[in-house]
Amino acid sequence: SHGGLAEGVQSSLRMFAGDKTDQVIAVGLKEGKSVEDFALDFRQALANLGTEDTVLVLADIVGGSPLTTACNVLSELGKLNTAVVLGGLNLTMALTGLVLEGKELAQAILSEASAALQEFDVVASDEEDEDDI
Repeated sequence: SHGGLAEGVQSSLRMFAGDKTDQVIAVGLKEGKSVEDFALDFRQALANLGTEDTVLVLADIVGGSPLTTACNVLSELGKLNTAVVLGGLNLTMALTGLVLEGKELAQAILSEASAALQEFDVVASDEEDEDDI
């Protein structure tokens, strides 16, 4: 992500699925840092991946520097062809990605994340009833 969004989502995930968050790696492009710095941080974060491990990348912005840089690093590591890469990161996406598996993972994540986007309609109650006027 840009800034600390990824770390914030990771922290929130611990509240919902703490036992699975050891699978979550959060890397952010920090203010004042270069894309090359981010690439180095991302490479280091993936250093413990095994040959059979797959990667789900949830980036904040499609086409943003963190997403494109992550894809470049995954390509260098030979992991891009098996990776699922999605943009528009939100907590619902991350939680769904953490608890689901399977071939249709991308569609399940996008469906859940899309369904979670709703307007919360708040209706203010009048302090006085119309009958009291």
